[in-house]
Amino acid sequence: MAEQEEFDVMTDTLTVSVLGTGIMGAAMARNIAAAGHTVRAWNRTREKAEPLAADGAHIADTPAEAVEGADVVLTMLYDGPSALEVMREAAPALRPGTAWVQSTTAGIEAIGDLSAFAAEHGLVLYDAPVLGTRQPAEAGQLLVIAAGPSEGRQVVEPVFDAVGARTLWTGEDAAAASATRLKLVANSWVLAATNAVGEVLALAKALDVAPQGFFDVIAGGPLDMGYLRAKAGIILDDKLTPASFAVSTAAKDARLIVEAGEANGVRLDVAAASLERFSRAAAQGHGEEDMAAAYFASFEGDRASG
Repeated sequence: MAEQEEFDVMTDTLTVSVLGTGIMGAAMARNIAAAGHTVRAWNRTREKAEPLAADGAHIADTPAEAVEGADVVLTMLYDGPSALEVMREAAPALRPGTAWVQSTTAGIEAIGDLSAFAAEHGLVLYDAPVLGTRQPAEAGQLLVIAAGPSEGRQVVEPVFDAVGARTLWTGEDAAAASATRLKLVANSWVLAATNAVGEVLALAKALDVAPQGFFDVIAGGPLDMGYLRAKAGIILDDKLTPASFAVSTAAKDARLIVEAGEANGVRLDVAAASLERFSRAAAQGHGEEDMAAAYFASFEGDRASG
């Protein structure tokens, strides 16, 4: 009988509340709906959530309305404090025992606060940040890095299957932040590589070297990367919008990485430089453009043009 009950849970249509429908959250909500689940979506700026109605989602006016009757609440917001604020707004309608999939890149310290909120309201927390940008999110090909209790995973796994190509489990206790720790390590590489792309193109411009000459030098070798060519193409072809991952969000993640290093006695010079470059690019007006726009941080004023 227990096996049959588990099978029923796994195959039933879930009601999933998606709080935060920006670049990533909207794509995830669409894929959850496409998988046959009921989606109740909310975003602080309602206009960003409204297109999801065409995919069958119910657009809620408040977080509390969005979580009514939810089997799973998925948060995909800017940072940890934002996620906590929104969940506090949703609190009156949260049911004890509801699974909370926390996919915001929140940082290690914030996971403690979110875990305390989950315990206070009887929620089953899954720390589940995702690795990927707009395109893999839209294709349902994200990597889900997850931590949370084995008992109950059958409820959240259909959601992970809808948004991701693979789920990597890192532990049983979401409060230990093992998933978030791994996400920060992975993001440290992504952000460093992004800034390396921008700097190599900026240097090539300054030295009057054709970018193609650089690509010819590394072609087919271990230094050649699909990511390098993709981000370089975005810069060279001036296709920085719509962003796959925005400069302002990259700056936030870089700050979380630097803070995590400092808190654990590690000096991260490259991550600190990445934070400075992303922040400078945002101050230049590139905050909502693709994070490849950190390229412009190498220049003052309009020196990147021409």
